[in-house]
Amino acid sequence: MKALQKLAGQTAIYGLPSIIGRLLNYLLVPLHTGKFTTSEYGEIVEMYSYVAFLVVLLTYGMETAYFRFQSKRESDHKTIFSTILLSLFSTTILFISLATLFSNEIASFLEYPDNSEYVVWFAYIVGLDAISSIPMARLRIENKAFRFAAVNMANILINIGLNVFWIGYCLPAYNAGESNFILNTFYSPNIGIGYVFISNLFATVVKFLLLSPSLLKVNFSFSKSILKDMLVYGGPLLIASIAIIINETSDKILLKWMLLDDYGLYNAKAQVGIYGGVYKLSIIISLFIQAFRYAAEPFFFSQEKEKDSRDTYALIMKYFVIVCSIIFLGVMLYLDQLKHFVNNEAYWEGLHIVPILLFANIFLGIFYNLSIWYKLNGKTKYGAYIALIGAAITIVLNLILIPKIGYTGSAWATLACYSSMAIISYLLGQRHFKINYSLKSIFFYLGLAFVFYWASTLLNLQEESIFKFSINSFIFITFLFIIFVLEKPKKGLIS
Repeated sequence: MKALQKLAGQTAIYGLPSIIGRLLNYLLVPLHTGKFTTSEYGEIVEMYSYVAFLVVLLTYGMETAYFRFQSKRESDHKTIFSTILLSLFSTTILFISLATLFSNEIASFLEYPDNSEYVVWFAYIVGLDAISSIPMARLRIENKAFRFAAVNMANILINIGLNVFWIGYCLPAYNAGESNFILNTFYSPNIGIGYVFISNLFATVVKFLLLSPSLLKVNFSFSKSILKDMLVYGGPLLIASIAIIINETSDKILLKWMLLDDYGLYNAKAQVGIYGGVYKLSIIISLFIQAFRYAAEPFFFSQEKEKDSRDTYALIMKYFVIVCSIIFLGVMLYLDQLKHFVNNEAYWEGLHIVPILLFANIFLGIFYNLSIWYKLNGKTKYGAYIALIGAAITIVLNLILIPKIGYTGSAWATLACYSSMAIISYLLGQRHFKINYSLKSIFFYLGLAFVFYWASTLLNLQEESIFKFSINSFIFITFLFIIFVLEKPKKGLIS
């Protein structure tokens, strides 16, 4: 129980700033969906899908390797840190150089022949993010939570502020025919959605500059043997991470290319925009999972030597699923209200895929919990195998389903992928690192949340009515009460 309380505290310290930051970032969704067409928003969704892939590629498993080696080789802390940094600096400079040199060719291939500047901007965004990941990881290891939060918040607030300035003020002011010094100096209508990317670039540069003092103090030393060991450990994690990113982003990329012939470029992008906009409604589970991961990964490694560590891991999984079940039911019961987060009715045609995506994200979180067995055992190759199987499922099902049911097929492919990964990881984990997870509780709470949601749909109440809101609130409170009754500590017991 003490370990669980420690994790909860670390999740709050590291996760709360992340949740607040991500939530603030997500507040850009109503701004973007309100100001841009579904096709324009589709371009934003697509470009950031490529970014997610490239960030993973450029860090090549070094963040998790850093956590692992710092805990195993206490005498080599400085050398480990500087070795990773020098390696990332080298590969990042090479990447930025190549992306800049071939920006026109890359832009043409992506069907953005008139916007080669996108490629250059994102090369710097991805590159600086990759380098910054290790100093940020070091802050987590050293328990410098407030500095960690301050750097993240500065990055986020600058990004939001510039978006609000360019998209929230300049764009509508220009369209309304206004003319003043600010508009004439700082705004060009030709850039359009590019201002979303420029805002991100400025924020990334500031984040890097805030971390640079700690980088300049490093006594750079390089160890080939340490780098080799970390690459051996991190290599399978890179493959696994790439496969996971394929699972997370390939649907948004494939949608455009597979619908191009039937829909045309503009409408294909619009389908991506609708899918990406509705996907944002699963943010609460995504936020919780991200906050949990920030705290859980270093915590799991720190608990490795404790005699009751496996019981702790099982207990954590149980309460993780309980929280996810609460979030799922809350989102679905109050979807009439939450849908206004996507600030344009043109996107609402995709609301039917929200429960599918929510359950998909729950299984992804369960997989992250289960993945501890191969990370602690050093058998990271299994993580790569599992993720590759998931990537294969994602790609194959998207290729089959998108031509038939469009982005609904992508949602089902996502659920099939993550649930399969969780099941495979569980089965392998029980053979190599047995943990007695409370499967009855896990399935009970997930099933009960779904049953309560399904029961609410049978009532067929008028949308956005006070009566429906009241009934759904009663259902939600009943669910919380059941959890409280079943999970409250018994008298005289600590756990």
